[in-house]
Amino acid sequence: MIQEIASILVTAGHEAEFETGVAQAKPLFMRARGCHGVALHRSIENPQQYTLVVDWETVENHMVDFRESADFQEWRKLVGPHFAQPPQVHHETKVL
Repeated sequence: MIQEIASILVTAGHEAEFETGVAQAKPLFMRARGCHGVALHRSIENPQQYTLVVDWETVENHMVDFRESADFQEWRKLVGPHFAQPPQVHHETKVL
């Protein structure tokens, strides 16, 4: 099990629309091969800053199965217009 960690900066004033878009997109993730969960966190100090955490079985489930799917394109349609800059994405695995 790995986690996709995406740091997302949203354009000021778009926070509610972004959160709605993520909520609408959750089923897209959940039906993707190898996806086991999605969580969205919002910064208290900087309310335009979000962290999206997606649990995947493998990096390939994220980078190939999901990223090359029509559902990924739909995800980007729902949330992309609210990005202030491209998301910063990396993958982690629990070690302790």
